Order: sequence, then structure tokens, then C-alpha cells
Amino acid sequence: MNKIWIITKRELVSFFDSLIAYVMIILFLGLSGIFTWLVTTNIFVSNQASLGTFFGVAFWSLFFFIPAITMRMLAEENRAGTIELLITKAVTDNQIVIGKFLACLILVAIALVCTLPYYITISQLGNIDDGGVVGGYLGLLMLSAAYISIGLFASSLTQNQIVSILLALLISVFFHFLFDVIGGSLTGFMGNLFTYLSIRSHFDSMSRGVIDSRDLIYFLSIITLGILLAQAMLSKRNWQS
Repeated sequence: MNKIWIITKRELVSFFDSLIAYVMIILFLGLSGIFTWLVTTNIFVSNQASLGTFFGVAFWSLFFFIPAITMRMLAEENRAGTIELLITKAVTDNQIVIGKFLACLILVAIALVCTLPYYITISQLGNIDDGGVVGGYLGLLMLSAAYISIGLFASSLTQNQIVSILLALLISVFFHFLFDVIGGSLTGFMGNLFTYLSIRSHFDSMSRGVIDSRDLIYFLSIITLGILLAQAMLSKRNWQS
């Protein structure tokens, strides 16, 4: 566990030293703030004390931001050969992947914590559904963790950061809305299957304040699969070398 935390701290320091963390947090806060307070169905137009607009904006913002922060995680290590250096220090593939996963998740969590003033302000305007707020933030964390694991897997497949981000977006787009579209066009078992595979259906359920074990199992399954696949790709590269 100590080695995992060392890798996590190393990546967090790298995020903030390279300004990636600041740019990501500022852009995320800027976009979510503008759309929540000023654009389209903002809270003044809807006349409701709700964070629904924010959760909807964050749902799309994180879809693009997360591949941008995961693209260099393993691709750059592979390109620079520093993966081999880590291995010589008796760090396992599993520890490398989990350490980088936690660093990305902590960065996203910091960005989400910075949006808590939205909740505090809106709660002063009327009665807000606290259960929906808790569920929404939990849903964003689980969604982020799922996309981080996908991004790490994509990053493990290549040495090129651009290819990594494109692969992550390509894989994520199926979960983000294509499965939902396909499920809506089908009926019966296949329709239910594709709808279940859609992240949107599970996120929407949680953002309403409904914490269902099926939603948690869904997100945990994607997270576990992504981490295991990334670990397997690292092991394959190491074995070949």
C-alpha cells in the first residue's frame, strides 16, 4: 500500500507541477458554473433549487476531461521507458496502475469539492433535495472512476498520447450514449441489456438520490475490468521485453 501511495503522490505532484491540474479544475469550474448559473436551463430559468443542471453539465464535461488527464499516464511511461525503471524498484504492475488510478480520481475529487459552493448557494435559494445532491456527487465520482479505468487501459495500449486520448474517447462513447441509443431502439431482452450497459441510465438513477446496488455493481465492474486490462497490457509488454 505504501508503494501505491508513493506513485499516487508522484502523479499528483506531476499534475500540479505541469499545470494540468489547474487548467482542468479552472475549465471544469468555468464550464459548469456558466451553464449552471447563466446558460439555457439555469436555476433562475427553471426557478428550482436544484443541482440537476450542474450534474448534467458535469456528466458531459468529465467525459472529455478525463481522457485528457489519463492519456499520458501509461503511454508516456511506455515511451520514455520509465515503466521498466519502476519495475526495477520492485513495484508491481498492479501497484503502478492503482497508484495512477487513485491520482486521477483524487484530482477529479478535488475539482468536485471546488463546486460545493454551488450547493451552498443554491440551498439558500430554496429547499434542495439533499439526497439527490449526495447521489449526484457519488454518481459523478463513480462515473469518473469508470472513465479513468478506461483511460488507463487505452493509455496502456500505446506510446502515443494522442492515440491514447482518441482510444479512450472511442471506448467511452459507447458507454456514454451509444448503448443508450441502441437500447432505446430495441425491445425485450436486448433493449434491456443495452440500456443496462449505458452509463447514462445508472448515473441518472443515482443523481435522483436512488443508490441501487445494481448501479454500484455496474460501475465497480467497469472500474475493475479497466484496471485489470491495463495491468494485463503492462504485464504483456514487460514479458515481451
